[in-house]
This record gives sequence, structure tokens and C-alpha cells, in this order.
Amino acid sequence: MTPTTPFPDTSPSGLSIPDFIRQALAEDIGDGDHTSLSTIPADKQGKALVRVKQDGIIAGLVLADQILNTVDPTVIVKVLSNEGQSVSNGTVVMEVEGAVRSLLMAERLLLNCMQRMSGIATMTRQFVEAVAGTGAIIVDTRKTTPNFRLFEKWAVLLGGGQNHRFGLFDMILIKDNHVDAAGGIRPAIRRANDYLRSTGRQLPIEIETRNAAEVEEVLAEGNVQRIMLDNFTTTDLQAAVARIAGRFETEASGGINLQTVRGFAETGVQFISVGALTHSYRSLDISMKILR
Repeated sequence: MTPTTPFPDTSPSGLSIPDFIRQALAEDIGDGDHTSLSTIPADKQGKALVRVKQDGIIAGLVLADQILNTVDPTVIVKVLSNEGQSVSNGTVVMEVEGAVRSLLMAERLLLNCMQRMSGIATMTRQFVEAVAGTGAIIVDTRKTTPNFRLFEKWAVLLGGGQNHRFGLFDMILIKDNHVDAAGGIRPAIRRANDYLRSTGRQLPIEIETRNAAEVEEVLAEGNVQRIMLDNFTTTDLQAAVARIAGRFETEASGGINLQTVRGFAETGVQFISVGALTHSYRSLDISMKILR
């Protein structure tokens, strides 16, 4: 079975997935997997099963395939599940055959990536299901692991969420520190628009607001695409969304969890950003066992 979701070759910032794999393998293997080299005959062939050991959403299958192929192009990989599929404890999601030394060299990187991506996809799916029927969209943040952001954000998609900006380069997001350093809401918005005009760039502008007074300043100034409503109570959020009245996209943020997200979604806000998707998830328990 081929995973149904395509996997990009590079991140939006141009970082190469093959380069990531090579660097990660170099970090782990160094000048050789001396345990396998010393204990496993070079011609020893074997088969291994990659098995999920708890219920969740599987993610990272295509990346695992690429890792195995990088370690040893002769390894045969049979993928048994689709990316983003719900799996239960005991499900075998992949079978691999080839030189046992190669399988063991790939094992830890393969599992590290799959476990983390599956944990993120699983948590994302929980948030998406929690707001089902409200129209609110769950999005991620930049609170990601350095050099692993592409895979974490890909896992969010597999869990049913959407990606916010990938990095500092693909959106102007004016947050509280920018507002304070720029001298206020209006100067920050004006400078952002001046910058876009002077550079010829076409980037969406979002601005963070901390209270109803700041929302009023944004409404008076305009020239943004989205208003972030940070750390608003559900009562204040509902009032702010009603006040904005569809003139701009709206996004709720700030400490929203699985227990509270439904209440925020029912205010009518369009997007709910959840940093926990990529910084507070629990890795899914997955193992790779070589058969005798």
C-alpha cells in the first residue's frame, strides 16, 4: 500500500529532506554502528515489523521509507497503513526486509520521527474532533523543534489541522512585542504596509490584540488580513468576534487546551492556534522488531 498523502521534497524555506536524513543519520551512526558491525554477519538478511503499541493516528510512514532507502537502497519496504489513518494498539503499519545491519542502523531515526509525528497527529485529531461542527479551524504555531518543523507541521495536517505560517518569512505577524517596540498598533500596521509597498512583497498581515481597546484600534486603522485575539476569555472573545463582524479573519490564541477549546470555538472565531500541538504532545509508542 502506498501512503495516500504526498510528502514534499523540501520545506517552504528550502530545507532539503534528504539533507535532514543524512545529517540525522550522521549524528547517530558517526563512523559506524559498531554494535551491529561486531555482532551481525554482513550477509545476514532479515525481516522486521513496525508495530503501533497504542491507539492513535499514524504519521511519518513516507519519511520512514525515505530513511530506510537512504541507509540501504536494497531494503524492501511494504507500507500497510495510510498516513493520517487511525490505528489501534498492535497494528503493524510497515514490513521491511533486507540486511539486518541496515535495518538496525535505520531503526532509531525511523522510530524517533514516526513516534513524534504520530503523537502530534494524534493530539491534533483530538482538537479537531473537539471543535467539530463549530466551523473553527485548528492551526499550529512556530513553537516547534529546530530543524524538525517541516515534519511537525506535516503531522498537524495529517491530524486534520491546518498550518499557520511556516516561519518568519511567509507572513507579517505583528505581536505584542512588535506593537510595543513600534509605538503602538497604528504605527506598527502602517510600517508593515509601507514595508510591503517598498519591497514589492505580497504577504498577509496579522496583528495580535490583547484587549477590546486594541481591537478598536485595528478596526479604525484596517489594512490587515487577520486579527489575533490573545488570552481573551470566551465572553470577551465572543464580543470581539461580533464587533469585528467578518471585516477581518479572527484567530484565538493563548493557553487553549482540550477541555476549553470547544467553548472558544463556539464564539464564532475562525481559527484557533494551539502551540501545544507541537510542544506538549506525547509521542506515540511504536516499535520495530526483527523476526528470527
